[in-house]
Amino acid sequence: MRKVTSLGEVAEPGLTTPNAYRAAVIGTGFMGRVHSHAVRTAGGEVVGVAGSSPAKAERFRLANGIARAHADALELIHREDVDVVHVCTPNHLHARLSLAALAAGKHVVCEKPLATDSATARSLVLAAREADRVAVVPFTYRFHPMAREARALVASGSIGRVSLAHGGYLQDWLLYPEEDNWRVDPELGGPTRAFGDIGSHWCDMLEFVTGDRIATVCAQTSRVNDTRDGRPVSTEDLVSFQFSTVGGTIGSAVISQVSPGRKNQLVLEVSGTEGSLVFDQERPETLWAGSRGRTGTITRDDPALSADAARLVTVPVGHPQGYQDCFNALVSDTGAAIAGRAPEGLPVFADGLRAAVIAEAVMASARERRWVDVPEVDAV
Repeated sequence: MRKVTSLGEVAEPGLTTPNAYRAAVIGTGFMGRVHSHAVRTAGGEVVGVAGSSPAKAERFRLANGIARAHADALELIHREDVDVVHVCTPNHLHARLSLAALAAGKHVVCEKPLATDSATARSLVLAAREADRVAVVPFTYRFHPMAREARALVASGSIGRVSLAHGGYLQDWLLYPEEDNWRVDPELGGPTRAFGDIGSHWCDMLEFVTGDRIATVCAQTSRVNDTRDGRPVSTEDLVSFQFSTVGGTIGSAVISQVSPGRKNQLVLEVSGTEGSLVFDQERPETLWAGSRGRTGTITRDDPALSADAARLVTVPVGHPQGYQDCFNALVSDTGAAIAGRAPEGLPVFADGLRAAVIAEAVMASARERRWVDVPEVDAV
């Protein structure tokens, strides 16, 4: 185990956005609140909000101290005092609103999935490139300091050549048949639910931490509840898949939205020829590290912490950082990118396209009961 420093030795990274970060938030649910808080924490301003109804937008405006509520999301997007559009709507609206924002010359932060199919996601990547705008997808778990430390350790060769990766993402919020949500409806959420919603996060973490790409997958899906609230269900509750990477790593993962007692457990374990690392999103203050000779826990006040991890530490150890802090850092890095200081590790629309391509390969594998290659998309 590494030696830790005292509480007073933890430095504040000073997360701030540039002066002009005037945001429009579209969507009034949980994610709209998270985005709004992150914009303000990072030094920006939420100048307006739009929702699925004028009444919802007004309630959100009052509850969150926002200057304006708009009945029309497109009217808000085209306002001159908007620099960045945050799209926090159901999935089927992501592409349409993001394309409108890019066409209006705005930067975009669009919730994942970027699109419900890879062809549309590809068109969004091209649109962002042609508009020369910053376009971000919130793969937020990248912004845990310990996730960055795991990435730095893998990149430095500390655990040797990576040979195995495994873990999963487990939730229970759709355990019972009376529990329903727009994500269950493929017309609103897309053709994949559990994998598209949370499996995409796990795969992004795998590729981000290891610096490697999933090359081929073999998957199966299952539904625990064939009906919800009296309606038939076609999207999956569970996904289990094996994979191999371009670099030769093999592994497996389990994705579930119906695992009793599991609230938001994303776990990634990476094993190399010299050591292993485990990151658990529900216990993000530490990173487990092991080798043949010793095991220990790395904390975020470790004096040997990588620079990329250390810059994301905002409070001393003993004062927990969590999910909202990750979002705050993501918005801060978005602001830095807009100002021309491209931060390392910011998830952009190309990463959203990558997630869509993996999701389609996983669903094709489950449907056709075979190994499926994951196409490379870097040449978009």
